Amino acid sequence: MTRKLFGTDGVRGTANTHPMTAEMAMKLGAAAGRYFRREGAGAHRIVIGKDTRLSGYMFENALTAGFTSVGMNVLLLGPVPTPAVGCLTPSMRADAGVMISASHNAHEDNGIKFFGPDGFKLSDAAEIEIEKLVENGVDAARPANIGRARRIDDGRSRYAERLKATLPPGQNLEGVRVVVDCANGAAYRVAPEVLWELGAEVIEMGTAPDGLNINLNCGSTRPEAAQRMVRERRADLGICLDGDADRVLIIDENGERADGDQLMALFADRWCAMNRLSQRTLVATVMSNLGLERYLGSRGMSLHRTQVGDRYVVEAMRAGGFNLGGEQSGHIVMTDHATTGDGLLAGLQFLTAMVETGRTASELAAQFAPVPQLLKNVTYAKGKAPLEDETVKAEIEAAEKRLGGTGRVLIRKSGTEPLIRVMAECEDEALLTEVVDGIADRIARVAA
Repeated sequence: MTRKLFGTDGVRGTANTHPMTAEMAMKLGAAAGRYFRREGAGAHRIVIGKDTRLSGYMFENALTAGFTSVGMNVLLLGPVPTPAVGCLTPSMRADAGVMISASHNAHEDNGIKFFGPDGFKLSDAAEIEIEKLVENGVDAARPANIGRARRIDDGRSRYAERLKATLPPGQNLEGVRVVVDCANGAAYRVAPEVLWELGAEVIEMGTAPDGLNINLNCGSTRPEAAQRMVRERRADLGICLDGDADRVLIIDENGERADGDQLMALFADRWCAMNRLSQRTLVATVMSNLGLERYLGSRGMSLHRTQVGDRYVVEAMRAGGFNLGGEQSGHIVMTDHATTGDGLLAGLQFLTAMVETGRTASELAAQFAPVPQLLKNVTYAKGKAPLEDETVKAEIEAAEKRLGGTGRVLIRKSGTEPLIRVMAECEDEALLTEVVDGIADRIARVAA
């Protein structure tokens, strides 16, 4: 069975438009509740967190109705980061966890992500089984067995304590000035609180959500305001999170950005020196820069690549016994501490490196010279399959021949939007531009 509802990161779409409707959320809740309910296992619990989107209220209530209708008790965390759901699901002995969020997307979108009882995102096989239950329907619980819902007021605090425990004992951030941009999203309270409790001087941004301003000109995908703030306030660094705080972008003291590849290089190098990096291997996706792969090789480490999506990174980490991975976009996964990407955790680990080494953010954030990389997104119309077109295939093949062994081409469909992503890497920037433009233009003509 091919997945119809689930994409690369749960179910996602425009609120009040299929599949992101209250009716579908209730069906998903009932289906997932039936899937996860362990007969004879005692209390049946589901943990639900959300970000700050206006539609989150609607989906929270609809999911709660679905879960309770099949006899599941629901624990409502309110606005918390995605990784908080990942860590609190097993901590609260729940059968599963749900995060209501569309991550870095605008407020119009929303999504539903499921976590298993171990706090890890579901496999493709599990999602297919839930889709079958949605399609076929499930039996409701008898009236006496309907579930209950309860608000958990200290979920944010529990997550904060887990974060602080990842730092070396007694370490603090006294004397460090940090700009933290919370994207008016799920971390708008917990991120400034954790940094302040650790002793940092905190300059807050994106901490006034109104339901409509999540990721709006702020956060890891729009860091320009944070870059200006770092320079104006002479901060030591900036930490930019996205709407559900599972990814991060670091800004150095000069206002320059450091993406996930640079952060992974830093963490891999430090962990390897401390004999903490399992099998001396970092797991990253096909999007990570060729320069990262070369850097790791020069330091006696390996790069294991996966398809795009932090869930696939985590699956490879678990299958291979690796403990560090992530994506260029800023999902950094440290399975010694978390079950999914955690932007605030990664930011704290970067701050730890600054404190322990005495080096500046700019020194730590430039571990390798990236190979020039160019990415273009091409929108395609519903029903179109431009990558199946023979002229597009020919254009891609010609581009690969032009690059030869000096670079690479990667073409993929977005798992969450009607986009085809055209990416290439090459030392020759003029050739790089020609190759990407040629493929993107050909796709655009076919996709119209």
